Amino acid sequence: MTKTVNLACVVGARPNFMKMAPLLRALNATGKAKCTLIHTGQHYDKALSDVFFEQLDIPKPDVSLDVGSGTQAGQTAKILERIEPVLEAGGANGKPFDYLVVVGDVNSTMAAAIAAAKLGIKVAHVEAGLRSFDRAMPEEINRMVTDSISDLLLVSDPIGIEHLKREGHPDSAIHLVGNLMIDTLMHSLEKSKATSVLEQTGLHAGDYGVVTLHRPSNVDDKETLSNILKVLRKVSDELPIVFPIHPRTLARIESFGLHSLLAEAPGITVMPPQGYLEFLSLTSNSKVIVTDSGGLQEESTVMSIPCLTMRENTERPITVTEGSSTLVGNDADLLDQQLQLVLSGKYDVGHCPKEWDGKAAGRIAEILVG
Repeated sequence: MTKTVNLACVVGARPNFMKMAPLLRALNATGKAKCTLIHTGQHYDKALSDVFFEQLDIPKPDVSLDVGSGTQAGQTAKILERIEPVLEAGGANGKPFDYLVVVGDVNSTMAAAIAAAKLGIKVAHVEAGLRSFDRAMPEEINRMVTDSISDLLLVSDPIGIEHLKREGHPDSAIHLVGNLMIDTLMHSLEKSKATSVLEQTGLHAGDYGVVTLHRPSNVDDKETLSNILKVLRKVSDELPIVFPIHPRTLARIESFGLHSLLAEAPGITVMPPQGYLEFLSLTSNSKVIVTDSGGLQEESTVMSIPCLTMRENTERPITVTEGSSTLVGNDADLLDQQLQLVLSGKYDVGHCPKEWDGKAAGRIAEILVG
């Protein structure tokens, strides 16, 4: 008789949804896994949560913890407190969990892993081994803590393997599986073409840029944010810009009184956060992406689109050494220089890492049920 593996699969924020969607499909396809989907509620509004479940065909969560927003410590504490009894109760079949599966590096990832480890439940971390070596980033702490207590380390690229070996993890725990974000991109690219977002915004494929900003280093200082917006306004005279604006960034623009920098730029289209398919339609048809996101560095590399990453460092260095990303920090002059390279056709987009083939979920599923 084939043993069914009992899995607690945890999501909490938008990047988690995109990674968990293909993995749940692959696990269900094995016929050997029973998955309990736990949503911590770290991202809880419709624009950042519900629409992604709908568009990515993720089943309704079996458990919702509804932790909401809060400080780093407060949010982590709420997740720990609320997930512990769920993990103790086991799956819907009444059996203890064999593994807790976490993805990425948000507070939900770390908190769920800690709770499971203390209960003696094995932890599988998808996207293990990523390092920015910048402990000022909360995500870096989350990554390091989660990896340190994980039993299975499921890695996106060879650089991650080097990091984990250097930290003393045994070879038997480390598996190179590829990139789940790319699984979702390849699964959804055709569906994204059916959206009408380009028509609604009057944009033409290959003739506009996409901007996303939300990190404190870019938006929490008035002068820094002002200088970035001035560069975008200047470039928008030559290349239309679409700016799906994060609630955090909008709040900073309002509090700093910087609305005029956007209002006086007819080439910049500001819009609310988009669903995954709409946003994929925007990015896949763009000429350049300006972002401080992690996942967009990877997606742009696969799509061979220039990506100007507004961070001093990245936990995804392969997107810089092999892919289409260039680190520009929050240096407005450097951003301007790189945008001019894009406009002149001189920007090098590199190539796609060989493991990013859209088959990561299948590899992970086989490891978990094997």
